[in-house]
Amino acid sequence: MTSAQPRATSTGPSTAEQPWPVRTVSAKVAQWIDRLGSVWVEGQITQINARPGTRTAFLVLRDPSVDMSLSVTCSPQLLQNSPVPLTEGSRVVMFGKLSFYTGRGSVSLRVTEIRAIGIGELLARIERLRALLAAEGLFDPRLKRPLPFLPGTIGLITGRASAAEHDVLSVAQRRWPAVRFEVRNTPVQGATAVPQILDALKELDADPHVDVIILARGGGSVEDLLPFSDETLCRAIVACRTPVVSAIGHEPDSPLSDHVADLRAATPTDAAKRVVPDAVAEQALVGELRSRSAAALRNWVQRESHLISQLRSRPVLADPLRALDHRSDEVERLREAGRRDISRAIAAESTTIEHLRARLTTLGPAATLARGYSVVQRIVPDGDPEVLRSVDDAPPGTQIRVRVADGAVRAAVMGKDK
Repeated sequence: MTSAQPRATSTGPSTAEQPWPVRTVSAKVAQWIDRLGSVWVEGQITQINARPGTRTAFLVLRDPSVDMSLSVTCSPQLLQNSPVPLTEGSRVVMFGKLSFYTGRGSVSLRVTEIRAIGIGELLARIERLRALLAAEGLFDPRLKRPLPFLPGTIGLITGRASAAEHDVLSVAQRRWPAVRFEVRNTPVQGATAVPQILDALKELDADPHVDVIILARGGGSVEDLLPFSDETLCRAIVACRTPVVSAIGHEPDSPLSDHVADLRAATPTDAAKRVVPDAVAEQALVGELRSRSAAALRNWVQRESHLISQLRSRPVLADPLRALDHRSDEVERLREAGRRDISRAIAAESTTIEHLRARLTTLGPAATLARGYSVVQRIVPDGDPEVLRSVDDAPPGTQIRVRVADGAVRAAVMGKDK
């Protein structure tokens, strides 16, 4: 028979050959947790189990912003002697020490003091958070996204079978029967409200068909509306790509979600009216616009017709040929005047020409010849006849041409006299 495998000591390293036993690991975990000491813890009580006759009361303390809880134990007298009655849903601050129970392998907070957070403290915290978010610019109106005129699908986050859900659905469907909804029912108060609202908000924001998201809840106390002043939820609303409408409570209620949302509605009914247009009102508006446009068109046509009538009544358009006829008569008068002037000028010039012709005829050689004179020309061989100007130019025997009024004769020079 082989000997038992050696185990690692509590001070030595843990290996595959020398593993620690469970008791050693549990003891070390208990030591590590014990080093944390006493702490103050804030949360919301979600469960109380305090049976009569027992020495220990068991509670569950939950973080309102995330899905995390912690087991708490305390003396029943601590619950009974609390100045403010502690119930499930109460916001508290506890002072205690964490303990690790090695037998069960569980961690529990053993508290020795419990302080309920009053209304004043809650309001003060909300105001501090309001100032912080405002300083970061999350309330800036420039960050608000406009709502679509006619959303195809509306995301609705509200309590199951709540009056807010009924109001939003009934009013929206009455105003626009074709509207579609993606409804996500979540708790709207209590410790589990914020985590489930965050999941629903993330899911609807990721849906490409959802055009706007409505957060709706009826009225309630300050404690009931606390989830909608949660910092995590406010930042998630700002981070949404889809416009978000906050319709929480009634008109006097003003959780922080109203300030970070793209639109604040006084009530869930008001949210439905702000998001969905009224079909009847829109139809009436369309009818009114049609009437106004038709009247404007008729007035424009009448005005243009009157203008055309005025243009047509002008002489130039009423009888466009009248101006041409008038100009035609004037052209005819001018043409006749021009013809007369030209005829007169031609007659005057003709008379002048006749006078010049008579003078030329009188002064010309033909007239001289007619009076008995003649022109003697010497015939030059192979050339034109030359006028004989001197007897020296015509020696005897020279051929001459004598031109008279009715013709010419040829002769030869027989002699000359000086």
